[in-house]
Amino acid sequence: MNEPRNLNRLTYFAAVVETGSFTGAAERLGITKAVVSQQVARLEEDVSTTLLVRTTRKVEPTEAGRTFYQRCALVLREAEDAFEELAETAATPSGLIRLTAPFDYGVSVVVPAITAFTRSFPACKADVVLADQSLDLVARNIDLAIRVGWLTDTSFQARRLGSFRQLLVAASVLADRLAGLSGPEDIATLPFVANTALREPLNWQFSRNEIERRIVTTRAAISLDATFAVREAVREGAGLSVLPDYAVADDLASGRLVRVLPHWSLPSGGIHAVFPAARFRPTKVRIFVDMLAERERRRRDAQG
Repeated sequence: MNEPRNLNRLTYFAAVVETGSFTGAAERLGITKAVVSQQVARLEEDVSTTLLVRTTRKVEPTEAGRTFYQRCALVLREAEDAFEELAETAATPSGLIRLTAPFDYGVSVVVPAITAFTRSFPACKADVVLADQSLDLVARNIDLAIRVGWLTDTSFQARRLGSFRQLLVAASVLADRLAGLSGPEDIATLPFVANTALREPLNWQFSRNEIERRIVTTRAAISLDATFAVREAVREGAGLSVLPDYAVADDLASGRLVRVLPHWSLPSGGIHAVFPAARFRPTKVRIFVDMLAERERRRRDAQG
């Protein structure tokens, strides 16, 4: 059997199944209908099986043909991906990258990263959707989603980029009032700014030395549905709250906010790049994800 020629025959056969006719397959492939018909007939001779049923209106696969087509389609997609991947290895990233991220992490980390990326690779453009809702990557034709927190959907491919800490913080003007707190249970009666975008905005599990654990239910003085809105209320002295480290790093460094009960910790969350299921990932996506992972590594190192 001539392998290259048989691979071509798989292409002809798949095109007939997908278009429903020899004419449609010929138009797609840019060859004559006679060539398509002849090559598919030889393929049937090679496998000693009838793969297609020809009617006056349409060409349809037999049961064996449908099973064979599924395998052929996989082989052809893998071959196409292999050629594209080979071409991409030597190519400079170019084209549009579509991505989505949560609003707070997007503004704090993704926007600076994508700005640096497009500056480094001027042939690339970016379309970024910042939304706290998880968008349908396939329906929206999105190349990449950044998910912050705890992954629940296992149907997509994911790469862990890093993690973030949850920090109990307050405005520095309240530091004296909070200095006497002896443990997490003491915050239950203090005003708290709740982030209702979270699943449990009032219940928090603190730990210390990997042994002691406390579960505290806080009392909401103000409830807001966005992380940056919560941060602003905390800045204004409305009360305590728990915020991700990337959202309060500058405020802590400047002294505008202070950590409360710094010897107690809250569960850390993950930062993941999530991709639609695919065998091949464009160079532009891979390079941007690598860049974001490196930025996350440097951010963790800076925090100690």
